[in-house]
Amino acid sequence: MSFKIVIDSCGELPENYKNNPNFESVPLTIDVDDFHIIDDETFDQADFLKKVAASPNAPKSACPSPERYMQAYETDADNVYVVTLSSQLSGSYNSAELAKSLYLEEHPGKNIHVFDSRSASVGETLIGLKVEEYEEMGLSFEEIVEKVENYRKGARTYFVLETLETLRKNGRLSNLKAFVAGALNIKPVMGATPEGTIYQIDQARGMNKALAKMVSVIEKNTPDSEERILGISHCNCPERAEYVKGELQRNMKFRDVLIVDTAGISSTYASDGGIIVVL
Repeated sequence: MSFKIVIDSCGELPENYKNNPNFESVPLTIDVDDFHIIDDETFDQADFLKKVAASPNAPKSACPSPERYMQAYETDADNVYVVTLSSQLSGSYNSAELAKSLYLEEHPGKNIHVFDSRSASVGETLIGLKVEEYEEMGLSFEEIVEKVENYRKGARTYFVLETLETLRKNGRLSNLKAFVAGALNIKPVMGATPEGTIYQIDQARGMNKALAKMVSVIEKNTPDSEERILGISHCNCPERAEYVKGELQRNMKFRDVLIVDTAGISSTYASDGGIIVVL
């Protein structure tokens, strides 16, 4: 059976997958004041970060339309798998589901499943790679959906932000709390619940201490690390990503490690210097 994996652009494709015919990235869009940015291969992270830093307003994102998803479903592949960022953070999942319903009305024989990643960034990437792994094993569409949904339920997302400014701008954090955190150099250690909502796990003074706390939390919560792929995405800080990788590998073994740089939507969430870990 042939297959296609569609991932919205919050999930970064590794370089060696960007020209893989079995994968397609469906772009979201971002508005920073009067600038309209498409989160595709034209995205310029450095320019984007400058625009965000210079603006008093939060970037605004828009999910792909159902019509755009339907274009991605137009394929000769028998099985189509779609991975979106958390439905708690975006309408991308609902748009993909609506597109599925509309497409199947005219193409009832197509197999399409939409995964709500309950995560973002490299968390979506890992789901896509898991689908590919099971497809190459020759499992049926139904078996793959069941196994990948179980994998998704067991995956955990953690992240540390360099700045709280984006959260302040979009109203998720009070000005006072953001000011105090900035003045005291407090860095929050964040996570995602199994439902895909964001919560604060801990905090520390300074980035290195916050990363160390995140590493400690991951070590405590991941007894089966040898069976997992460690996914790390970073926003403009490759050295920091390598540092986190090294710290985690000191006491843990992983099946594999994947490091990617954030694209547009993930850069919006992570901000300059942010680190996201999924496993």
